[in-house]
Amino acid sequence: MALPSVRILIIGGASLDTLDDSDQLVAGGAGMYTAMASRHSGASITLFAPRPDPMPPALHEVARSLEWLGPIVEQEDLPHFEITYKDGHAEYLRSYFGAEDSLSLEGLPTDLSGFDYVHIVPLGNLQQQHEFMLACRERGARYISAGTALHLIDQQPEIASTVLKGSDLFFMNEKEAVRLFGSMAAVTSRPGQTIFITKGSEGATIVQGEVTTHLPGTAANVVDPTGAGDTFCGATLVSLALGQHPVMAARQAITLAARTIEAIGPAALLQLSPPRPPLDEQVVVNVENVSNIAQLIAGVTDITPFAFTGPDLPASDHPATLDYFFATALQQFGFWTTADQRYERPLIATVDGEERKGSFYLFRAWLRWLESEPHKLTPAGQAELTESDMLAVLRADDGTDPMPALDTHLTMAQQYGRDMLALGLTPQNIVEQVNVSTSPLRTLFQILDHISGYKEDPLRKKTGLLAIILQQRPEAFLANCEEEMPPVVDYHVMRSCLRMGLIDVVDRSFAAKLAGRELLTAAEEWAVRVSAHAAIEQVVAKSGKSMGAVDWFFFQARKRCPEMSEPHCEECTVNPACAHRKELFQPVRRTSYY
Repeated sequence: MALPSVRILIIGGASLDTLDDSDQLVAGGAGMYTAMASRHSGASITLFAPRPDPMPPALHEVARSLEWLGPIVEQEDLPHFEITYKDGHAEYLRSYFGAEDSLSLEGLPTDLSGFDYVHIVPLGNLQQQHEFMLACRERGARYISAGTALHLIDQQPEIASTVLKGSDLFFMNEKEAVRLFGSMAAVTSRPGQTIFITKGSEGATIVQGEVTTHLPGTAANVVDPTGAGDTFCGATLVSLALGQHPVMAARQAITLAARTIEAIGPAALLQLSPPRPPLDEQVVVNVENVSNIAQLIAGVTDITPFAFTGPDLPASDHPATLDYFFATALQQFGFWTTADQRYERPLIATVDGEERKGSFYLFRAWLRWLESEPHKLTPAGQAELTESDMLAVLRADDGTDPMPALDTHLTMAQQYGRDMLALGLTPQNIVEQVNVSTSPLRTLFQILDHISGYKEDPLRKKTGLLAIILQQRPEAFLANCEEEMPPVVDYHVMRSCLRMGLIDVVDRSFAAKLAGRELLTAAEEWAVRVSAHAAIEQVVAKSGKSMGAVDWFFFQARKRCPEMSEPHCEECTVNPACAHRKELFQPVRRTSYY
């Protein structure tokens, strides 16, 4: 399937810089780097900025690669910066913003609704940046992104805060973040907003409301660090527009920023192939086993999607069905206990006279609210839940609480409700927005990336689960969606991938930890999960089955290849191609992701 086209408008343009006392003029500027990184990542770019005539040789390639709007100026009126390097960082000895700091709205398109993102650089004057932000809102911009600059924050602190609050996305470095918020620990974003903070060789921090994720940097042989942050910004914008989670978008952008600073100016951004983030070499996809198992799955006609109906789930056309699934899909995590730093057992308990395990225990228990207090499933009801409410709905028939992480379940429910209320969202109006979109799945994911319970996971397990439910329920809530569903990678999928040999654990000591069911670090868990994610994507592609069908096949493997007893290999469709690594076990790490 072809990738959707992405259009980005950058307000703020190019400069001609001198580096380390050289007489050679080099293309620079926040707008230029952001634009070229966005173009390099596959977007169609419009640049609104002073446009030199004649075009200086250093900007020829830039000008040829995008649509450049804005007032025509002499070369000497372009911004100019004299830059030197110290300890791998750029220091600005002299800054001249030229015609950019008097850039007016004249010539800016009157309809900006066709752009996926509008990004506004500081422009040498934050008041001017703010005026452009207001004008862009008035002209229909869907999402507004902004950057800032340390010396401008010092000069115009109140306007800097206003621009920050008014943007949907905000990009800055660590020093700028500390200046605006007082400390890195104090950085939070308003509901619906994402903040990206670059930290040089130490990577980047992504802030989604109260959720903060830190990503490590990528090693680089630094030649010219000038445009790293703006390159990160441009690449991130494109990945977000293509529907990636903010954390995954940032991972890709960190890699491109590292490549960019290994060359002078934008030279690396003029190359055609975007770099890929480095893969963890501890766990790798076994391409041969993927093909063999996909072939077996392709030949079985009864591997089909699950309709998410039955005695443990809402009846078709129940009026509270959407509230129920939006509130329960985010609760699908943590159904196991530990003892002595090792996995102990899965959650199995009796509810309403029936023994249920894990996710279906929770689905069945929450039917109590659906049947007697459906208002508790609404965003307002979830926001006001108490511990006694949660204990009552999740209690087992013997009166005990079987949930290993009850506090986290309660917090997730409350924060989900608060985020939905703050954004004026309901499950019903989200589904309405999604179904009028030309990219319904991408739209759903972009909305849920701002909702607690869903936004935290870069691989979107619970978001993908909800999307599959909406698509496969008899009501067909997600209609006319031709986009590819992402893998829904949980414990059972990872255990199956390891045992079947879809992924190989290269490191023997790591394999021993998995076999011993020991608690893992975040990096170890990620290595398994991201490889399993890639393997399932390939199984879907090579089998010709839908993600929903493949997901249900792997979920049912919990019965054929269970946690606490010997696998029933003879009952499994893929037994002939399975690696039979029965000793391996899923990563043992407490997380709300799955």
